[in-house]
Amino acid sequence: MHCANSAPIFSPFAIDNSDDLLVTTFLRRPGFVVALAMLVMPAMAHAFDFDDVAARAQRLAGSAYRSGDAKVPAELKQLTYDQYRDIRFKPENALWRDKSLPFQLMFFHLGKFFSEPVRVSEIDGKSVRPISFDRRAFDYGPLTNLNPRKWGDIGFAGFRVHYALNRADYKDEVAVFLGASYFRALGSGQRYGLSARGLAIDTVGGQGEEFPRFTEYWIERPAIDATSLTLYALLDSPRASGAYRIVIHPGSETVMDVQARLFLRASPANPVATLGIAPLTSMYFYGENHPMSQPMSQPGSGNFRPEVHDSDGLSLQTGDGEWIWRPLINPKNPLTTSFSMNELRGFGLMQRDRNFGSYEDLEARYDLRPSAWVEPVGNWGPGRVELLQLPTSDETNDNIVAYWVPQKLPAIGKALDLAWRVRMQSAADKRPPNGWTVQSRRGQGFVGLKDDEEKFVIDFAGPALAGLAPGAPVEAVVSAVSNALVAERTVFRNDVTGGWRLALRVQRIDPARPVEMRAFLKHRNDTLTETWSCIIPPR
Repeated sequence: MHCANSAPIFSPFAIDNSDDLLVTTFLRRPGFVVALAMLVMPAMAHAFDFDDVAARAQRLAGSAYRSGDAKVPAELKQLTYDQYRDIRFKPENALWRDKSLPFQLMFFHLGKFFSEPVRVSEIDGKSVRPISFDRRAFDYGPLTNLNPRKWGDIGFAGFRVHYALNRADYKDEVAVFLGASYFRALGSGQRYGLSARGLAIDTVGGQGEEFPRFTEYWIERPAIDATSLTLYALLDSPRASGAYRIVIHPGSETVMDVQARLFLRASPANPVATLGIAPLTSMYFYGENHPMSQPMSQPGSGNFRPEVHDSDGLSLQTGDGEWIWRPLINPKNPLTTSFSMNELRGFGLMQRDRNFGSYEDLEARYDLRPSAWVEPVGNWGPGRVELLQLPTSDETNDNIVAYWVPQKLPAIGKALDLAWRVRMQSAADKRPPNGWTVQSRRGQGFVGLKDDEEKFVIDFAGPALAGLAPGAPVEAVVSAVSNALVAERTVFRNDVTGGWRLALRVQRIDPARPVEMRAFLKHRNDTLTETWSCIIPPR
């Protein structure tokens, strides 16, 4: 189960006070042959590279797992939330600040929820230099009452990367690595929202979810004119280990190129059931997909904000070119769905609604939360995109997880090599070229609806729709996949937006079972839109 999420009031434009805000937002995070041409930088002689990390990961896979929190001082684990927030890194101690390099690193202190240390080293040409913990780099504030002189080198909880993302004279926070194998990044003008992960194990299935963690990082010192930052990470967990190379390209759309080599550990009593590749974790509290007539006990009742979410849908593109959109929901019970395919071209948790009026939150600015689009490098083969949606009673929990599950697991101790690209996007996010879902709404509070019926209203937009005449013969192709009968369908031009609207009246057959439906628009023989794929849980 995922840990509590925090207040979403995160500004990517602050350095001096960003420690407490990052800690707050991270509380909701718990603890082939690779096509190297896309990922490999120009060859340089380094003392340490991806193969060195992979060798360590392979050795780990052949040995028993050991937790890393044994040496963390007890007083740090016992800190209250406010005490831990009071420990802040001093910006003047940022790595590479004195060298005027384009990137800088700042570090997070161990404590409270982050009790497993990570080690960080700098790669500078042919040398590798461990970055030791130094208590003098932190301001412990008036609340902690700690004695850091007696600790020694206890390591760090994680680090953040700074770069001149929004203006040339200020280095904004552009990426963070903190907690388990979580990492987050921002494009220009964005606010922190969803997270990526290195690996997910048994998020669904098995005997309980396992959270692999990055235990050690090696970061290449950037050149004076660098526009990207390269780091390596060692992943470890009771049932898996792995090596990662991550190249961060900041910009209006910050891109992270990821190369991974994974190894499964022998675990006869608890074998891996679900290996989640390129996981994304987000939050959906309430929004358009909730019933229009809500009882007061429903999420969002009495809240001045029309919608609260970091992402509003799962988008995916299959190898045969089909685009699918599944609106997110906040279910009453855990809900797992998946999309099987022979080849994946991409998937993402997207924030398509960029209208401030949809959220009306000047602090959270959900309209500025990034979408994350994952593109495989090379063909990952057959498998499925899996979506887990958990119930949440507020916005402080990450309750949405999406990832790729390969059809076949690697043999114990054998390498699984994969690479992918994560794009942190804004309004110009990845979507089908012809037409896409703008919004989908449903409800029962309509005149003439029977007790076992619901109404759906889906708006589509896109170039293929914009060029049609108002009276064009647009057809809605609707299929009730399970437990539903389509009693009525109507498609017509939306004169306000210039798009097209599909209205459905649907009868649920068995209220104890979920409803699943698919719909798209076509004009004669031309498919106009992606496939809207909707699932409604049992009543």
